[in-house]
Amino acid sequence: MNERTKTGLEILQSAILLGILGDVLLRATPWGLNVFLFVGAFAAAMLMLVRRRRRESLSRPTFALNGALIFFAVMFVWRDSIELKILDAWAILTILAVLMLPSLRIKTNIAGLFHYLIGFVWSGINAIFSPFFLVFADIKWKSVPQAGWSKHLISVLRGLAIAVPLLLIFGALFVAADAVFEGFVQKTLNINTEILFKHTFLIGVFSWLTAGYLRGFLRDGLAQEEPIAAGEVKTPVLSVTEIKEEDSEQKPLPEEKKIWEWRNFDNSVLPRSLTLGAIETSIVLGLLNLLFLSFVVVQISYLFGGMSLVQNTPDFKLAEYARRGFGELVVVAALVLPILLLSHWLLRKDNPLNEKIYRVLAGIQIVLLFVIMLSATQRLFLLTGISGYGLTTNRLYPMVFMIWLALVFVWFAGTVLRGARERFAWGALWSLMFVLGLLHVFNPDEYIVRTNVRLMQQGRMFDSNYMTELSDDAAAALLESLPVMNFEQQCVVKRKLARRFQTAGTENDFRTWNYSRWQARRAMTASLASLDTSGCFESTKRYDGDL
Repeated sequence: MNERTKTGLEILQSAILLGILGDVLLRATPWGLNVFLFVGAFAAAMLMLVRRRRRESLSRPTFALNGALIFFAVMFVWRDSIELKILDAWAILTILAVLMLPSLRIKTNIAGLFHYLIGFVWSGINAIFSPFFLVFADIKWKSVPQAGWSKHLISVLRGLAIAVPLLLIFGALFVAADAVFEGFVQKTLNINTEILFKHTFLIGVFSWLTAGYLRGFLRDGLAQEEPIAAGEVKTPVLSVTEIKEEDSEQKPLPEEKKIWEWRNFDNSVLPRSLTLGAIETSIVLGLLNLLFLSFVVVQISYLFGGMSLVQNTPDFKLAEYARRGFGELVVVAALVLPILLLSHWLLRKDNPLNEKIYRVLAGIQIVLLFVIMLSATQRLFLLTGISGYGLTTNRLYPMVFMIWLALVFVWFAGTVLRGARERFAWGALWSLMFVLGLLHVFNPDEYIVRTNVRLMQQGRMFDSNYMTELSDDAAAALLESLPVMNFEQQCVVKRKLARRFQTAGTENDFRTWNYSRWQARRAMTASLASLDTSGCFESTKRYDGDL
C-alpha cells in the first residue's frame, strides 16, 4: 500500500468521523458551543494530517491562521448577534480559503487578493468534486491489505454498499403498498424514516465536503511521485512568490522569453494598450483627484461649520443631508481601494516614472478620501445623534466597515506605495480579523440599546419594538433601562423579553449553549418580578399585533 493510498484512507476516515460529528452537533440551532466543538475538531484533524503527511507546511502562518479559525469559532459561544455570527462564518470561510494556498505552491503571507480569490474558488471546487478522485483514483483499493479482520470488514462494507440501497428501495415500495406492513415496520424497528433520512443526508454532506477540502488541502501529499534517475537530485519548482529576496541578487541569467505562470499573475499577459503608463495614470487618477477635491471643497464648510450650518442652509434638511450622504460615501470609500489596486497592477514596469507618478497621485487620493470619510462620519453622528433618528445595526456596521477601510488605506500607503505590494493582502486580512474581534468586545447590540436610551432621555423617540428584536447581547441593557422608559415602552419590552424567556426555558441542549444567551437568562431570572405584564394588554396591543 503506497503513501498516496494511506493518505487517502486517513482523509476518508477523518471525513467520516467529522461528518458524524457534524450531524450530531450542527443540526441543533441556534448555533453556539456546537460550532466551536466542530471547528475545533476539524482544525485538529487538519493539523494532524498535515503533521503526518505534509510537515513542511507547519509554518507560523499556518498556526496563526488555525488560531484565528478557533478564535472565530469561540465567538459563536460568546455573542448572540446574528450579524456577528454571519461575519464570524465569513471569517472562518476566508481563513479556510487562505489555508488552501500552500497546496497551490503559494505562500500565504505574501499572496495577493487575486490568490485569496483563487483560494475561495479552489476550496469550493475541491469540496464538491475532490471526493470522487479521493475514492476512485487516490485510494488503490486493491493494494489495501485484505488479511484478517480487514479482509472481512471490506467484504462486509462491500456487501452493505450493495444491499442497503436495494433494501431501502424495496422497503419503501412495500411500506407504500400496505398500511399493515408499514405499521409492522415502524413498530418493529421503531424508525422514523424522515429523521433517518435527515441524519443520513447530513452525515453524507458533512463527510463529502470535509473529504473534498482535506484532499485539496493535502494535495502535495497525494501527488504522484515521479521516478528519479540514479544520482539525479530532484529540485523543487517554486513560484515567484516563494523565491527568497536574496535569490534576486544572484548573477542574472541570459534573457529568455517570459513564460506566463498564474501564481505570479502580472500585467505581462496583457497587450501594452491595456496597461498604464505615466500619461494614462496621470489622466485617470488626476481626474479622479479633481472630482474628489471638488467634493471635499464643498464639504469643508460643513465639517467645520457643524450641524448648525447644515440646519441653517436654506432648502436643506438634516435628514436629507445625513441619510442621503452616509451610504453613498461608504460606497465611495469601498470602491477606491479596488480602483487603486487595479491601477497599480496595470502600471508598466519598464519606466520608474510610472511608479513615481502613481505614488504621488494615489497618495493625494487617499488624503482626499480621508476627508470624505470624515464627512461620512459626521453624517452618521447627525443621523444618530440628538437631532437624528437613533442608532441601528444598518447604521453601525457600515461605520465599522469604514473604520476598517481607514486602517486598510493606511496599510496600503505603507506597503503598495512603498513597493511592497506582496505584503498588502496579508496585513489587510489580519486587520479585518482584528477589527472583527474588537467588534465582539464592543458588543454592538448592547451599544445600540444604551445609545438610544441615552437619546430617549434627551427627548428623542425610543423604538421599543426594534430594541427587543435585537439579540440576547442586548437583554441586560434593556432590563437595566426599564425604569427610564414610559409605561407603554416598558410593556412592550417586558412582553417581548418574557416571551423570549419562556421560549428559552424549553432549550436545554448543551450544543446550542451561548454565553450571552445564558447571561440573559440569568438576568431575566433575577428580574422576573419586573417582567410582570399584568395590566399591559390595552397599552401594548397596538405595538404587538398578536395580542
